[in-house]
Amino acid sequence: MTPLASFLAIRWFPNVNQKVREALLILAGALWVALFAQVRIPLPFTPVPITGQTFAVLLIGTALGAQRGAAALVLYLSMGLSGLPVFAGGTGGVEHLAGPTGGYLIGFVLAAYVIGRMAERGLERTIHTSFLPFLVGTGIIYLAGVSWLALYIGLPAAIEKGLLPFLIGDVLKLLLASIAVPSAWKLAQGIAPRGEMG
Repeated sequence: MTPLASFLAIRWFPNVNQKVREALLILAGALWVALFAQVRIPLPFTPVPITGQTFAVLLIGTALGAQRGAAALVLYLSMGLSGLPVFAGGTGGVEHLAGPTGGYLIGFVLAAYVIGRMAERGLERTIHTSFLPFLVGTGIIYLAGVSWLALYIGLPAAIEKGLLPFLIGDVLKLLLASIAVPSAWKLAQGIAPRGEMG
């Protein structure tokens, strides 16, 4: 099935070359994550801040699909690792990947791909099934992030500081995404001529 962003891009920009259109979608996805990364709340008891990145990753995976979603996150990481201020709090640099929160960044790419793959099967289109891709994607981010953090502070401390403080907030993000994405699809279906839905 066609991901939401691709469907809308085809509808709104039908005369734009397909490769150009897809490159622009990937760039837009990377910039979307960079924007949400600036929503940052540091916590004094953990090196992992609360950010808007995870919510952005959920949306990018569903909106762009597996390959484009993962490509957008790879581009985002490349921008940050090159020194551009796109990581949380307007920072950048290789130390972010090598530091205690690097696993979360790697998890973003994996999560976007898996969420995108599930979205390509239509699971994000209804409120009854949309929670599942977001739950799986969040689990992937936690698995990668906490495992990496454990290399620095040990597994019990990594769970205490890299997982537990964020569960309530991430459940809220899951619920919000589970409502927002099916609603966006419903709106898209309403504006699409018959026969255009992917």
